[in-house]
This record gives sequence, C-alpha cells and structure tokens, in this order.
Amino acid sequence: MAKYKVEISGIDTSKIPVLNSQEMNQLFEQYKNGDASARNRLVEGNLKLVLSILKRFHHHVDNMDDLFQIGCVGLLKAIDNFDLSHGVKFSTYAVPMILGEVRRYLRDNNSVRVSRSMRELAYKVLKYQEQYYLKNGIESSLNDVSKELDVSVYDIVQALESLRDPISIFEPIYSDGGDTIYLVDQIEDKSDTATTVSMRISLDDAISELDERSQYILDERFVLGKTQMEIAQDLNISQAQVSRIEKGAVKQLKKNLR
Repeated sequence: MAKYKVEISGIDTSKIPVLNSQEMNQLFEQYKNGDASARNRLVEGNLKLVLSILKRFHHHVDNMDDLFQIGCVGLLKAIDNFDLSHGVKFSTYAVPMILGEVRRYLRDNNSVRVSRSMRELAYKVLKYQEQYYLKNGIESSLNDVSKELDVSVYDIVQALESLRDPISIFEPIYSDGGDTIYLVDQIEDKSDTATTVSMRISLDDAISELDERSQYILDERFVLGKTQMEIAQDLNISQAQVSRIEKGAVKQLKKNLR
C-alpha cells in the first residue's frame, strides 16, 4: 500500500524521517560539539512534530506553506537552545516554542487589531495552560488561570476570544434543507438609536450590579452561546450550580431593570 503523501513547501511528508530517542541524543551531542550536519538532521527528523502542531491552525490561513516556514523557525530555536542535561524530552521543550512562533505570526498578521495589553494577557493564559498540561496531564480550569495570573475569569475569556478569527456577516449559521439563515439575518436593527442607547445603558448598569461569576455565566451563555455543561467544565463546578447561578442572575437582572 502506498504511503499517504502530502507536499508542503516542496517537501514530501511521506518521506520525512523520524528519529528515536537514542538517535536524537546522539545528534544533539554531535551538534553541541560543532557538527553542523547534525543540526540539519535534527531539523529533518522533527518536521513531523511541526506538522502535527500546524493541524490545529489549518483554518487560520489559506496558504499552509507560510505557516510551515514559521513553525520551522520555532523548531530551529528549540534545537539551538535545547539542553540534554535538563533530562526532558525534546518534544516537550520544542512544542511551546513552535506554538509561540506560530501564534505570534497569526497575531501580527491578523486583520483585526487588538490592544497590546489584551494580546499579552491572552498569550500569558495560553502559556500557563500549556505548562499546566505538561506538568499535570490535564487541562487547567479558568479558575486555576485566574488565581495564577491574578486576573478575573471574565478578562481571561475576553482575552482568549480576541484571538479568534473574525467571521463574515454572510456566514451561514443554520439550514434545514430550505432557506439558509445567515449571520446578517440575526443582526439587530438599530435604527432607533436613542432608544437602543438608553436600553443598553440600563442593561449595563443592571449587569454591573451582579457578582463577577454571574456576569461571566450570562456572558458565556447568552453572548457566546455555550451550554451549561461547557461553562461548568470551565469553572470546575457542576452543571446544577451553573443552572442555579444563571437563574438567580436572570431573576436579579429583571429586578434591577424595573
């Protein structure tokens, strides 16, 4: 049976070599002793690591060749700075460096400008989540991140959402085989500006009187459209608790708006 073949940046991925641990260690020793060819072999032997990381970003760019080149820059940095004496696997060390290069590239080439402080917070969150997973083998909750970085859960969510790609208002959001509903169809008519502004101010004031967790749950449920179960996992609490907090928050909002 023929190997599955994909070409990226002129490289036939089916022919990329894979190095075992012993070969990796030997090549690193040779490279540290001045053998430049060992560096080239380390790069070639870890290109599949770069490709495996890029899979999660395939929807961010039209041309994966560019992203592959950026991932290779991260790989080269990892190879040049890796120290065998630390006793960790190269992939453990390299993955965050490759991810960092790719995310910086996507950030700097994003068509939507996000404030520097929000971008910095988003990447601090991502870095902590990666380190937490490597150390504990499980995903960190938003509460864990909040305590570690000393920022609110709401700010963390907003920062992470700022990294999402914008979508077209003509993006189809529902179709049952008949007429397709597009995002533009769900956009509110704001022709009555004075009334809209007044209502928005009243709503903002009412929401500001809620506690931080209630604000976060309402935002996740009714702005981002998450399920109660998804929010429960983010907050590391039960779905029943999320439901209770949501009902209480909605009840309090109605009271505040009267």
